[in-house]
Amino acid sequence: MRLDQFVSQASGIPRSETPKLIRAGRVSVNGVALRKASTHIDPTAQVLFDAAPLSLPGSIYLMLHKPAGVISATEDPSHRTVLDLIDHPHRHTLHVVGRLDKDTTGLLLITNDGEWSHRLMSPKHHVPKTYLASLAEPLTQSAAQQLRNGVQLHGEKHLTQPATVEVLPEQQVRITIHEGKYHQVKRMFAAVGNRVVALHRESIGGLQLDPQLAEGDWRVLDGFVL
Repeated sequence: MRLDQFVSQASGIPRSETPKLIRAGRVSVNGVALRKASTHIDPTAQVLFDAAPLSLPGSIYLMLHKPAGVISATEDPSHRTVLDLIDHPHRHTLHVVGRLDKDTTGLLLITNDGEWSHRLMSPKHHVPKTYLASLAEPLTQSAAQQLRNGVQLHGEKHLTQPATVEVLPEQQVRITIHEGKYHQVKRMFAAVGNRVVALHRESIGGLQLDPQLAEGDWRVLDGFVL
C-alpha cells in the first residue's frame, strides 16, 4: 500500500496531511527514511514516525445513533457529517456503511472494513433493513399489500422486492426491505400514494440500534461480524 495511506491509517492523521510529514523525513521504513508519499510499502514492514513505531489498526466497527440534520458522509465543506460526531483515534480511516438521508434518524454503521460494508449493502446479499416510518396519511390495507408484493418506483425498470409491512397506530408503519435503492422507503410509500414525514432505521440484519444510545452517540462493536 502507499506510504501516505499507511501512515494515515496507522496514526489517525488525515491523509491530506501525511505527505508533508513524509517529505520532512519524519517517516522511516525498515530503517530508511522515505520522502515520497506515493512509495508502495509492505504493510508488515517496520515503519517509524518520529522514531515511534506505527502499525495498522485492526478492523473497527462502530454503531451510531444518527440524528436528523447530519449527512452520511466522511467530509463535507458546508454540512456537519456523521464522522464529525465520532471521537475515535482512527476516525479518518473510517467510512459509512450505506447512507441515511439527512433528515432520517437511527442505526448507522461505520467501519474501516471495506469488504464487510460491501457485504452488508450489496443487494445480492439480501441483508434486511427495518425502518419505522411516520406517514402523512393512514396506510390502507390495499397499499400495505402492494408494498408486500413489490411496487414500481419512478425511474426503475423492475418492481421492488417484497417488503415486510406492519401497520401500527398513529399512522406509523414498520417496514423491512432487502435492497438499498436511493431514498427507497420514501419512494415506496410515494408509489402507493402516501408520504413519509419521519423515518427511523431500527435494525440492519440481526443488529438492533442500542436503545441506550441517545441521538448523536456511538459505541464500538467489539469483535462484531454481521
